[in-house]
Amino acid sequence: MAMPDKQDRLAMSAPLLPRPAAYLSSSFSFSSSSSFSSTSSSSFTDAATATTSPPTSSSSPPPTMGAACKALAVLRDHPGSVSCLSLCGEFLLSASTGADIVAWQQPDLRRFARFGHGEGSVKALAAAGGRVFSAHQDGRVRVWRVSRRSENAFKLVAALPTTRDYLGRIFRQASYVQTTTRRDSSHRRRLWIEHADSISCLAVHDGVLYSGSWDKTLKVWRTADLKCIESIRAHDDAINAVAADGGVIYSASADGRVKAWEKGKAAHFLQGVLVARDGVSWNAVAVAADHRIYAAGSDGHVVGWDRLGSRSSKVARWSIACDVKAHDMAVLCLCVVRDLLCTGSADKTIGLWRRQSGGGEIAKVGTIGGHQGPVKCLQASWCRASNGFMVYSGSLDKTIRVWWVPSALDANTDDQQQQEEKCFKDQNHNDKAATLFLR
Repeated sequence: MAMPDKQDRLAMSAPLLPRPAAYLSSSFSFSSSSSFSSTSSSSFTDAATATTSPPTSSSSPPPTMGAACKALAVLRDHPGSVSCLSLCGEFLLSASTGADIVAWQQPDLRRFARFGHGEGSVKALAAAGGRVFSAHQDGRVRVWRVSRRSENAFKLVAALPTTRDYLGRIFRQASYVQTTTRRDSSHRRRLWIEHADSISCLAVHDGVLYSGSWDKTLKVWRTADLKCIESIRAHDDAINAVAADGGVIYSASADGRVKAWEKGKAAHFLQGVLVARDGVSWNAVAVAADHRIYAAGSDGHVVGWDRLGSRSSKVARWSIACDVKAHDMAVLCLCVVRDLLCTGSADKTIGLWRRQSGGGEIAKVGTIGGHQGPVKCLQASWCRASNGFMVYSGSLDKTIRVWWVPSALDANTDDQQQQEEKCFKDQNHNDKAATLFLR
C-alpha cells in the first residue's frame, strides 16, 4: 500500500469537514406526531410508526421511551449486525459484521456513500484530521481520506502496518515476537508491529492512533507517517475498549482491569490500575470532560472513577465515584456528552443517566427501548438548535436508531416510564383473564 503523499500529510492536521450551518441552527423540527422532517427512502424509516405499533407478543411490553424523548429515524442498510458508530463532521459513520461502512449525511440521514475493504467485520471506527480509521477482524487498520471535492469521498490511502513499515523490519530478527490469539493457543512468530488477532477498538489523541486488540496488546501509531512506534503488552486477556484523555490512555479488558497509560518521553508507561471487582469483563470505557472515567461491565454495572491528586503527579491514584447496577444484562457500550451518560445493553435498551457534578454519582433519567437485539454501539452529540442531545444507537438487529433527548430530563421521567410499563403489564394481565373467561 502506497504511503500518503504530501497533500495527505497536510490533511492529517486539518479539521474534519464542518457540519453544515443548517444542522446547527434549524435543521430539525419536532412535534408530537412527526419527530423528524424528511421524505422517506429505502434507507430511512419513520421511527414514529415503528415505536407506536403494537407489540408482536402480548407478553412483551412496547418500546419504552421517556415522554420527552423523540424517536427520529430507523436506518436499515447493513447486511450484518451493526458493530460500531462514529461521528465524522457532517457524516454519521456506521459499520457492520458484513465488512461494510456506510456514511449517512446529516441532517436528513440519507445514505451518502458505502465503502469498505478487507476480510471479516469492521470492529471499530475513529475520525480525526480529515481521516477515518477503521479496525478490522483481519488485524489491520485501514485509513480513509475524507474529501467532498472528489467523487470518491472516502478514499482508501493506507492499511496499517504499511508496506514500507513491513519492509523496514521483515529482515530483522529483533522485530519478531511470539504471539498467541484467543482462537488459537499455539505460539507464532510475528512482527511486533502486527496485531495477531481482531482489532476491537481505536482512539485518536494528540497526533497518535491507539489500537487495542484481542491479542492483548495496545499499539501506538503516529498519524503523520502512519508508522507503528510502540507495542504495549497491556492485559492478560482481550482488550475491548480504549479512550484517551490529556496524555493518559485508558484500556479496558476482559481480564477485569481498566489500566491507565501515560505518554512518556520515550514510551508509554503504566500509571495505574482501576479495579472495581473480580470476574468482570469490561466492555467499554469513556472519559468525560471533567476527566472522570466510566467503564461498562459484563455484570450490568457502570463504574466511575475520579483521579486523586494533581494530573501532573507521576504517582496517580483513582477512587470509585459511582458503582451502579445499570442493566439486568451486560452493558456493551456507553458514551458521554456534557452531563448525559448513555448506556447500551444486551437487554436491548438504552439507559439515560444524568451525571452529578458534586459527588460523582449518576442518576437515571430515562430508558429507551425499540431495538430487537442487543445495543452494541452508541454515539451522542449536543444539538444547540433543539437544546438537546442527538443519540445514535446500533444493534445486532442490523438497524441504527436515532433519538432526540432533551437537556431538561430529570429523574422523575424514568419513574413515569416504570409506571407506564406497570400499567401495560396490568392491562395485559386483564386481557389474558378476559380471554380465558370467553373460552
